[in-house]
Amino acid sequence: MTDQREIVLPSSIRIAGDGIHLREWTESDLPALVELYDDPEIDRWTPVPSPFDSTAAREYLAKAREGRGEGRDKAQLAITTDGEQPRGEVLVFRCRIDPRDVELAYGVGSRHRRLGLASRSVKLLADYACRRLGARRVLLRIETENAPSTAVARATGFRLTEDEPITREAKGRQVTLLTWCYEDGEASSLPV
Repeated sequence: MTDQREIVLPSSIRIAGDGIHLREWTESDLPALVELYDDPEIDRWTPVPSPFDSTAAREYLAKAREGRGEGRDKAQLAITTDGEQPRGEVLVFRCRIDPRDVELAYGVGSRHRRLGLASRSVKLLADYACRRLGARRVLLRIETENAPSTAVARATGFRLTEDEPITREAKGRQVTLLTWCYEDGEASSLPV
C-alpha cells in the first residue's frame, strides 16, 4: 500500500540494474549532451530546443539543477551502461495533476538506439519510483503517433489508461498525449 502524500524526490539519485547505470548529469557531460540532443527525433518528440548546441546544453543543465532545487520535484538522469558515458536521459518528475503520482520521460541518442536502453532505463526508474518513492502511479504521457515510445511503454509493463487525453503546447504546436500507467510494481532495481 502506498502512502497518500506528495512525492518528494531525494537530493541525489543513482540507480543500477539490468546493465544500466542512471546518474545525475555533471559539467563534464556537456559535449555528450549536445551529441544526444542535437537530433531530429529528439526535436520531434521532446520540448528540447533545436538546434541543440553547447549554449543550449549549458542552459539545459542549469534548468535540470533548478529542478533539483528546494522542491525536488524533478530529476534528470544520464543513462549509461558503465556509470560514465551518457547514452541518453531519463527523467522523473512529480505529476502536475496529482502530486502522489510521478511521470517519466526519456530520450536516447541516435547512436545508441535499438539496444534496449530506453526500455531498461524506464523499467529501472519505474521500479525505483514504486519501491523507493512510494508513487501511487508511475505514468508516461505519449503522443499517439510516437510508435517507438508506445513500444517502450508496452515492453516495460505500462498499460494505456482511460484517463482523458492531455493537451500541452510544445514548440508552438498543440500535442495530445495519452496516459500510460506502470502495472508491474515488482522492483528488480537496487540503489547504488
